[in-house]
Amino acid sequence: MSGLWYFWGSLALLLGGYFVYGAFVEKVFGADFGRLTPVKSRRDGVDYIELPRYKIFLIQLLNIAGVGPVIGVILGIKFGAVVFLIIPVGNIIGGAVHDFVSGMMSIRHGGANLPKLIRITLGKPYYAFFSVFMCFLLLLVVAVFINVPATIFNILTPGHEFFWLAVAVIFLYYICATMFPVDKIIGMIYPFFGAMLMIGSFALFLMLLKAGAANPGLFQESAAFKAGMFKEPIIPLLFVTIACGILSGFHATQSPIIARTMETERHGRRNFYGMMIVEGIIAMIWAAGGLAIYNMFPELMAKSPNLALEFITKTFLGKGMGGITLIAVIILAITSGDTAMRSLRLSLAEIFKIDQKPFKKRLGICIPLIVIVALLLWWSNSSAKSFNNLWNYFAWGNQVLAASTLLGATVWLVMQKKPAWVTLLPGMFMTFIVTTFILWTSPRHSAILPYGVGMDLPVAYACGGIITVILAAWVMRRGTAMQSIKVEDL
Repeated sequence: MSGLWYFWGSLALLLGGYFVYGAFVEKVFGADFGRLTPVKSRRDGVDYIELPRYKIFLIQLLNIAGVGPVIGVILGIKFGAVVFLIIPVGNIIGGAVHDFVSGMMSIRHGGANLPKLIRITLGKPYYAFFSVFMCFLLLLVVAVFINVPATIFNILTPGHEFFWLAVAVIFLYYICATMFPVDKIIGMIYPFFGAMLMIGSFALFLMLLKAGAANPGLFQESAAFKAGMFKEPIIPLLFVTIACGILSGFHATQSPIIARTMETERHGRRNFYGMMIVEGIIAMIWAAGGLAIYNMFPELMAKSPNLALEFITKTFLGKGMGGITLIAVIILAITSGDTAMRSLRLSLAEIFKIDQKPFKKRLGICIPLIVIVALLLWWSNSSAKSFNNLWNYFAWGNQVLAASTLLGATVWLVMQKKPAWVTLLPGMFMTFIVTTFILWTSPRHSAILPYGVGMDLPVAYACGGIITVILAAWVMRRGTAMQSIKVEDL
């Protein structure tokens, strides 16, 4: 099942999912269009600031759309054209639901960051583990989203070594974006960058359609493509390789930023569910570009996805528009990294109860973060192996966040006697993915996955399934036990 019509059908499925399943999830959650939102009750001029509607959804898109829907799917398409089905289905029932419930829960709890939501739903012991894990993950996110755009910038300047200069410039921008009020930098430049991203992706979409009409084989698995496909198991590896586009826990750390700027819950489906759908469309476009370029140049299957990215832009868009699109991809990474650092600041401030109005207190949190990220960057660039380790375990940790968020949302829905299966089912699936991955992973199975338990895959599946069922039962029991508590009292 591949080809141009398959690609079109997947895109139609994504769009239909927003209007049908998105509306259903909104009804299940119980969005209250007249409810007072945090920006109206907690305005502080720094993080709680009303922003225009058009700015909000473009900011959210850039917050969540890192390099995952580009680099991740260029890697992920090596599993085969089945990706064209997995992306829309996973996005509609998993990723978009995850983004919507995490954002709306944040609104209901005063713009709370993800650790607080986890404490409310899953309890203090899980919260203690989760807070440390999330903070470490966000540090990895910042490091990765400085490293990747700096590397791509080097591709644009052949014969010159500007990597560390690019790192320094990006780092300086991150500091400014993290420290200043949300409307001063993020609110001013993100709408422009968001428009740039959408124009670049749409241009690639049109060129791919033109190329596919002339040669339908570009969207099919050629013999050369099949020879270079990943031979590793799709479950769990695909769902760790492709995070953004299907389901990404990182998004739940970004939703509170937007939750603190929204005037009404009426815009929740558009800003949270809808922007994940848009990211899925972007992922589909770049997956198609990856399949086409690998069919044209099979030797790229063994090369870096950054090189494949360069070939995609130059082949289908030309030097001018291709260069602009590469810049848009750089922006993708940068604009997710800066909000990751901002989210980390906000989460630490919430955990340690540090007022964020004074500039000095914001600076006091940021300086140690800068030092740690700088050390991670130095280590990750000490060798290609170090960066591969950083990427692989960042990707796995990202999905641990997704599983935790969905299980927490399940508790929240059970408390209110709402149909909790909308979050429980994708939460169980992702729990199975992350447990199976770490149980199976080891040098015994892959040279690029050096840390893990190293079980045989059938054993890992069995153990992952048992752990998943136990956690699901505990979540349902906890939610039922908390039904006598009003959400407003948490």
